[in-house]
Amino acid sequence: MGKKQKPEELEVGSGLVLVDKPAGWTSHDVVGRIRKLAGTRKVGHAGTLDPMATGVLVVGINRATRLLTHIVGVDKTYTATMRLGQSTSTDDAEGEVLQTRFANAVSRERIDAEVAGLTGEIQQVPATISAIKVDGRRAYDRARAGEEVELNARGVSVHRFEVLDIRRIEGGKLVDVDIEVRVSSGTYVRALARDLGEALEVGGHLTALRRTAVGPYSIDQTLTLEQLGEDFGYIGLAEAAGQLFPARELTAEETANLGFGRRVTASGTGADPQLTAAFGPQGDLVALLRDVPAKKGASASPEAADAAQAESVDYQAKPELVFAPATAPAATSNPAPAAASNPAPAAASNPAPAAPAAEVPPEAEEPSA
Repeated sequence: MGKKQKPEELEVGSGLVLVDKPAGWTSHDVVGRIRKLAGTRKVGHAGTLDPMATGVLVVGINRATRLLTHIVGVDKTYTATMRLGQSTSTDDAEGEVLQTRFANAVSRERIDAEVAGLTGEIQQVPATISAIKVDGRRAYDRARAGEEVELNARGVSVHRFEVLDIRRIEGGKLVDVDIEVRVSSGTYVRALARDLGEALEVGGHLTALRRTAVGPYSIDQTLTLEQLGEDFGYIGLAEAAGQLFPARELTAEETANLGFGRRVTASGTGADPQLTAAFGPQGDLVALLRDVPAKKGASASPEAADAAQAESVDYQAKPELVFAPATAPAATSNPAPAAASNPAPAAASNPAPAAPAAEVPPEAEEPSA
């Protein structure tokens, strides 16, 4: 997992901590624990897990919190158990059982057919107990206050929905279905259990959920909170960005220009809106870049500015996030340097804890699964 130090010896750096979240803990609980272990207030997570759920929770510390909004939107993989024959108020085992219907007539063939219907691009009504805002308030707050909550269906992608095992319990009256899914951001696995049960006309809910992957990060890379307490491991900022985005090596001149928020020559992604991680000559993360249409008069490096003026290029690389400081003015055909789109302070070899912009803003968080 990259750098490892005992908590009492830890020099507070920037990076991603991959936590195997235990059952019964909220994602906020985990953030609080990591704050204590890392000795910094600037900690956030990339996508809520319900207290009942376990598995991969990506936690950012210090400057790596700026990567979290880009991790929230990646695909997630889960293993889960769906119980057919019972519907609950929360679509999972933590809710009140609302209705029980015998599922003993449900066959494997019917399950497979309905699973196929829930695979691909689908419209899904999120679980009522969710973090989605309705008129400025979380849906779960409204539901727990006794209000009627109606959420609109939205498009999600279920890339894979595989049945691993089927077990009949309580004399066959209920059916437990072990599954594995890979889904787009914002997909509720609880809602999949609910919708599978309704499609089979017996009802359903989720009894177990484990997140096994978040984008490039898998469960075998995680550490438990107990392990982190003994040997704090995290992925450094540069390594984390290199795993998330295509990489680009910069010259010293490009590094200086990006430190001032200036555009540089295109990364070659063209109209593809993906971000590129740009690394300086020493291997440090300088910025996240996005190719945008070239613009005459935009603050840019001399090479990028001249090419735009001559209309010899279609794109320039614009810094979306700048991590490296401006060190020395670089010569430019646009002498007034524009501010970076989101400039960051310099990273010291042992930076003081940053305060108190701690967690990802709630609106940036993925709803709980």
